[in-house]
Amino acid sequence: MNLPAVTRTNCDSLKLINRGKVRDVYEVGDNLLIVSTDRISAFDVILPDPVPMKGVVLNQLSVFWMKKMADICPNHLVETNVNRFPNECAPYAATLAGRSVIARKAQVFVVECVARGYIIGSGWKDYKRTGAVCGIALPPGLREAEKLSEPLFTPSTKAELGSHDENISFKETVNLIGEESAKWLRDKTLELYAFGARWAKERGVIIADTKFEFGVIDDVPTLVDEALTPDSSRFWPVDQYQVGMSPPSLDKQFVRDYLETLDWDKTDPGPSLPEHVLLQTADKYKQIYRILTEREISHVAG
Repeated sequence: MNLPAVTRTNCDSLKLINRGKVRDVYEVGDNLLIVSTDRISAFDVILPDPVPMKGVVLNQLSVFWMKKMADICPNHLVETNVNRFPNECAPYAATLAGRSVIARKAQVFVVECVARGYIIGSGWKDYKRTGAVCGIALPPGLREAEKLSEPLFTPSTKAELGSHDENISFKETVNLIGEESAKWLRDKTLELYAFGARWAKERGVIIADTKFEFGVIDDVPTLVDEALTPDSSRFWPVDQYQVGMSPPSLDKQFVRDYLETLDWDKTDPGPSLPEHVLLQTADKYKQIYRILTEREISHVAG
């Protein structure tokens, strides 16, 4: 199944709250309509070309995980089936189908919560430079993509659109949001990661690292945004994993790797992606969805 790419939504009769790197957010009554578009960003820059079906995969994989992990952590979901959305969404149902949810409003924490089970990406760069990741000292001699003795909580700042997130220490997290909230975010991030990592490993996939975002709804810390998607995680096929190199991925790393071959300074505007990169990226997103959910992608999330 292939649907037309959605780069930008125009739900004109609804109040637009935010247009982020990937998601368009509208106000619907007391709740939010969150639409996952096919935009793709890399190095915090929105690229000019959409990845077909990407938003559908992101939305439905997040819904899958949030429902599966609801007993571990409450989430912001109100409704996931477009056929049951409020009446004011009906004129846009064709665009919204499969790529949107109705969610509760939350006061979002100002840090992004990263769990790392393997040393890769910015964590690997930090380690090579300092021997530590986010202020956490690690043993000498680790190799790229090596599994850590235990997963790490390595938070980062939430940068404005066009700016870059920066890794911060747990102490800095405490300074930003308080000790109680920081400990809760750390413990819940690692618990959710452990659940997802076990589930994926049983299906032949390593989740090397992932990012969660949390907010407060009615005084309760709550999982918001997305969960364990190929935009927010590194997925490696177990049978292709090797220590000492960046393994082949089923996630956005494929796009980052291509961009690293270009003469681009990682500032806006981003370069166009060739068709073969867009199509291979779309295939990787759909493949990881099939592996993790054990079903095909649908145009209506249940």
